[in-house]
Amino acid sequence: MKPSDGFDARRLRPRSSGNWRSRLGAGLAALLCMLGVLLTMAGAATLLGRPAALGPLNESPAAGVAFVAIGLLLLYFAIMFWRRCRRRMRQHGDLSLAPHLMKKRD
Repeated sequence: MKPSDGFDARRLRPRSSGNWRSRLGAGLAALLCMLGVLLTMAGAATLLGRPAALGPLNESPAAGVAFVAIGLLLLYFAIMFWRRCRRRMRQHGDLSLAPHLMKKRD
């Protein structure tokens, strides 16, 4: 069957909206990741005996341990959020693969 002159295959797949939400989420996740690293470093500085990183907020070793724990948790969740945003940005339209079939570097 010969396609007519007005046939356009691109009209068959619905036009997806821009992925600006995923990019914004990835940027926010990168900022949270940086904040987690900085909190972890400030807590480690307190535990190593140099508590001037955050001033009077972390002068005790207990506060240093709390900053290290909060920083590591924030870093972990930020990396998971960043990976989810990157996975969404790389999906194409409605014809998607199962997540375990995607490339492993995402």
